Amino acid sequence: MSVPVWAWAAVLGVILVMLLIDLVAHRRAHVIGVKEAAAWSVVWVCSGVAFGVIVWSTWGAEFGQQYFAGYLIEKSLAVDNVFVWAIIFSAFAVPRAFQHRVLFLGVLGALVFRGIFIAAGALLIEQFSWLLYVFAAFLIYTGYRMARTRNEHAHPERSRVLTLFRRFVPMTDLYVGQRFLVRKAGVVLATPLLAVLVLVEVTDIVFAVDSIPAIFAVTAEPFLVFTANAFAILGLRAMYFLLADLIHRFVYLKVGLAIVLIWVGLKMLLLDVFYIPTLVSLTVVAAVIAVSILVSFRATKGQARSPLAAEQAGAFRVATPEETAELETLWTRRRLSAAPTSDEAASEGSRR
Repeated sequence: MSVPVWAWAAVLGVILVMLLIDLVAHRRAHVIGVKEAAAWSVVWVCSGVAFGVIVWSTWGAEFGQQYFAGYLIEKSLAVDNVFVWAIIFSAFAVPRAFQHRVLFLGVLGALVFRGIFIAAGALLIEQFSWLLYVFAAFLIYTGYRMARTRNEHAHPERSRVLTLFRRFVPMTDLYVGQRFLVRKAGVVLATPLLAVLVLVEVTDIVFAVDSIPAIFAVTAEPFLVFTANAFAILGLRAMYFLLADLIHRFVYLKVGLAIVLIWVGLKMLLLDVFYIPTLVSLTVVAAVIAVSILVSFRATKGQARSPLAAEQAGAFRVATPEETAELETLWTRRRLSAAPTSDEAASEGSRR
């Protein structure tokens, strides 16, 4: 697959423009409702599919199928990522109006880290082809572990990352708008929002360790690996706000994801023995995910949307106007204006 430099530049330009549009559209803190999240989800999915059509028409059916297989794998694994985000936000009692800022920066970081991982993975595979078998074994083991621990949940309050963060970074328990750092009596303090951002970034890196080898099982083309990841990740924020209150209904999704990981691991393991066509892989992945979602929703029929509950990592809350008045901006001595409470932020979101 020959990809000119201008094609890479064009894709990166499109991604940056889409990120800028998303940032401008959500520049003010407000609660993102189901309708808004659904609309943005349609935009992101259509963008990913449209790019796949361009790949198909430009480089042929085989590469088009590889892109769609990779995109579907990444999109499916992203649901598990959404589940962990929901636990983190619940553990830190993050007001819904402030969550988009964290996710925007988290996704931006994920794009950078995954780009680095993809470049490193492609280089290593080119130099040491036997690494494919290591990736295959890792995927099979990861799938087995996911199936075995499907009923276990993450515990952000016990995270070593959070422990280290609190040890080395002075932190307040108050949310001050969407600020990550504030100054009080001359001391710079991190708000809980910064701790949440760190955990989200670390989570993205951990998930990349699973998802990058998985997509290399269906395509070895760095251009397809990166673009499939990028377009799948771009829609993660909208997917979170759409599915966060429905996570409890995806009871069999982890089983489906485990089967997908084992399937792509076996495909990679048998690469030199028996070639499994890309269209077959795409069909199997789509069928497994679809069945796991349908069975999950059938088993939880009648259950309404509800926020996910998690063990609290601290007594976090929105700063009162009086507490906000005692704080200063980081780079100047200007006092902060009163930050809106979570109820006020929610009210603003509903008016929009």
